[in-house]
Parts: sequence; C-alpha cells; structure tokens
Amino acid sequence: MAASIIDSSIFQGIFSSDEMRHVWSDENRTSKYIDIERALAIVQARLGLIPQEAADEIVSHCHLDQIDMARLSQQTERIGYPILGVVTQINQLCRDKLGEYVHWGATTQDITDTATVLQIREALAIVDRELAAISAAMAKLAKEHRDTPMIGRSNLQQAIPVTFGYKMAGLLSAIERHRERLAQLKERVLVGEFAGAAGTLASLERGAMETQAGLCAELGLKQPVIAWHTIRDNIAEVGAFLGLVGGTLGKLSMDVKLMMQTEVAEVYEPYHHGRGSSSTMPQKRNPISSCYIHAAISVVRQHAAALMDAMVADHERSTGPWEIEWIVLPEAFCLMAGALKQSRFVLEGLQVDAQAMRRNIDMTEGLVMSEAVMMGLGTHIGREYAHDLVYDLCRQAIAEKKPLLDLLVAHPEIAKHVDRKALEGMLDPSNYLGQSGHMVDRVLATLR
Repeated sequence: MAASIIDSSIFQGIFSSDEMRHVWSDENRTSKYIDIERALAIVQARLGLIPQEAADEIVSHCHLDQIDMARLSQQTERIGYPILGVVTQINQLCRDKLGEYVHWGATTQDITDTATVLQIREALAIVDRELAAISAAMAKLAKEHRDTPMIGRSNLQQAIPVTFGYKMAGLLSAIERHRERLAQLKERVLVGEFAGAAGTLASLERGAMETQAGLCAELGLKQPVIAWHTIRDNIAEVGAFLGLVGGTLGKLSMDVKLMMQTEVAEVYEPYHHGRGSSSTMPQKRNPISSCYIHAAISVVRQHAAALMDAMVADHERSTGPWEIEWIVLPEAFCLMAGALKQSRFVLEGLQVDAQAMRRNIDMTEGLVMSEAVMMGLGTHIGREYAHDLVYDLCRQAIAEKKPLLDLLVAHPEIAKHVDRKALEGMLDPSNYLGQSGHMVDRVLATLR
C-alpha cells in the first residue's frame, strides 16, 4: 500500500518518473550495497589482505537475486541498519566460512554513504539529461521568438515591451548555469567513503589507504582526502543544487500560469483532449503541469533546508542527523524528476499566441510606451520636464479614455519639436525593444 505521492499508483507518473524512482528503490539501494562489498573483496584480494579464494566465493554471491529482501527487512528493523543484514546474508551463502572476509575493515556508514553517492551519480545523470532537453526547448523558443514583441511586466503591471524570446533566453541562461553547477559539483560529490569505525581506518593494519584507493577506483569514484562520516557539505550541496534548479522551474511555471490567464492568453500548455478541464466549468483550460511543478519544487526547497540541518552532526559518527538524508534525499530527487518532466513537456509543446501578445501591448493605447516618449522628448525639452509632462498626459488619457497619441499631438509644447509621424515612431513597440534581440543572441551563443 503506497502512502507517498511519489509511490502512489495514481500520482507517481505526475510527481516523479519510474526511472528516478528506480534509482532510489530498495532494490537499487541494496544492489549498490552488494556492488560495494563485491568491489571491496576484489580489491582486498588483489592487495593480499584477504585470500583470493574468499574473494572469489564472496563475489559469486554478490547478486541481488541471492538476497532475501523480506528477511533483510526484518533484519533491518531489528538491527536498525540494513548493511549488517546484507553482510550476514552474503556470509551465510559462502562455503567453508570464507564469507567471514566480507566487509573486511569496513563500517556500516562506509557502505551506506558510498551507496548513496552511487545513487546520486545515477540520479544526477537523469537530471543532467533533462536539463539538456529543457535547454534545447528553451533555445528553440528563444530563437523562434527573438523578435516577437510582448509586454514586460513589473509588479504585475504592464511595464515596457520586451520579446518573448528575451523571456525564454533569461530562463535559458539560468538552466545553463545549473548545467555548469552540476558539472562542478560532481567533482566534489562523487567521492567514495571507506574509513572504518571513527574514520581512521585503524581496522586495517596494512594496506588501508591502498584499499580505499582501489575501492573507489573500482566503483569509478574519487578517493576522499579524509573521512566525511560527519562532514556532510557534499550531500547538502546536492540538495542546494536541486533547490536552485527547482527555483528556475518554478519561475517558468509561475510565468506560464500568469500568461495562461483568460485576460492575458499569451501562451498555453500543450493541449490534449480533456486536459485542464473543470468538473463544472467546461470552458476552462487550467495550467496543469505548471501547478504540479510549483508544488514539487516547493517541497524540494524544504528538503534542501533539511539536508543542511543534517550537516550539524555530532563528533566522528552521529546520533541521528545522518538519517535525515535517508528520508529527504530520495524524495527530493523523485520530486525534481517530476518537475523536470513536467517542465520539458510544457516547453516542448508550448503554444505561443504572438497576436495576443501584441494585443496586450496595444490595450493601453500607447500608455506602455510612455518611457519611450519621455526619452524621445527629453532631447528637446529635458528629461525631467518631459517626464512630468508625459506623466500628466498619461493621467489625462486614462481619465478621458483617449489614446495617448492624440493628446501628445495636440499638446502645443510637444508640437513645437516633433510631429505626429515622429510621435508614432516613439509609440511603436517594435522600436523600443532595446537590446532584447542582442541579449537573446548572446545567450544562444553560450550554449554547449
């Protein structure tokens, strides 16, 4: 019986993905424990620390299908940790007590932490792939709509024109920084752990550092400089990274939700029959994916904070903060997978209404171009005087419900310096897009 939303047979495909759920499943986690025990035996036999015969016997039983998962559950509940249960089962499968060499010199946290890193590596590969796809979708929209005018908004009010490509390029620049962050954090995070009871590897009289180096190499991980049993900045950094990615996806979902409002109607999530409909209002087209993105990334941010709480560990082996990671790290990644999947779906099928964007620019009959007019008149009558004059004319246009152009043309002070054609040019949104297109080009030029 599933109680979590990411394991719900109804919601799991919305809030996560099967691929990410597999990474954090009991089966995959246990498989990682087994992989590490196998690698440890191989390395220690190579170094002459355990008999080759023992290593061969151990390796022959390091397979998930030889582990009794129901028994492991019982062992874990009794002991408090699953590692000893795995070690015991492998040991008992081996002949002639050769299994006594399994887990030689290791401690529970060595195996647990290294397994977590292996899971993180798989999970980050999924995130990396999805970010690349999102980047490509954003780049396509930015390029296609490089010069598509739309109204920029400040404090939810119409500001000045930008382009839709500019909006997409801004988000794209953040996605590209996340991809850069991901490449950088792998160097710090994909590090193994093999340090023994208190991190000093006193359990091995000889070959300690060689075992550590060999084990990490066998698993494709970096060797730690020092034990990190209770130094958890690496795991917290992963959480912070997921929180940052979520923030950008949340920004995307927020803008899509606002732009899908009936009164705005500038973009729409991809349409499928029945999607986003209301049980009582047939006309509605709700922003479904954006709502799920918002919910998922909000929880991921809280989990990022929890992983920072887990950094506050006591002494060389802690009494509880470590287990916070067990709770929140899988869920953070699973929810992030859902948010990434929904974001990719939105972007790859986003419906953009350029005509609606232009209609919304024009709805104030020139008021959103007041800055352009002020700057245009500033060279003739001074910027500050032009500001006050245009301000008053904007108030008048609102009160009298007249186009701003008519009031500008009729004003004697303005008529001394510019004619109607010049004012029409100042009020043309396509003439006041600033460096939008150039900035789009710059972002696109940075893509990998």
